[in-house]
Amino acid sequence: MSKVCEISGKKPMTGNNVSHANNRTKRRFIPNLQNVKLFSSSLNKHFILNVTVRTMKTVEKNGGLDSYLIKTSNRNLAEAAIKIKKQILKVNKT
Repeated sequence: MSKVCEISGKKPMTGNNVSHANNRTKRRFIPNLQNVKLFSSSLNKHFILNVTVRTMKTVEKNGGLDSYLIKTSNRNLAEAAIKIKKQILKVNKT
């Protein structure tokens, strides 16, 4: 299982652990991913996604999955989220 958020596209970062003696060893900063079932009201469907907690809070703040995806530009979304967004926009047009 890859450690990438399926909505925002956040990935692990690399950095250093720095000791008191200023010794540096490599480490990874892994995003806090959770398996979440998000509901799309316009599609009337649940999506099970691997999402960071930060993104979950943002989705809730913006009023749900549909409104969050519509408000967010495609540049800031992952591929899975762009596919869901296209489905939502297609349903909302008709």
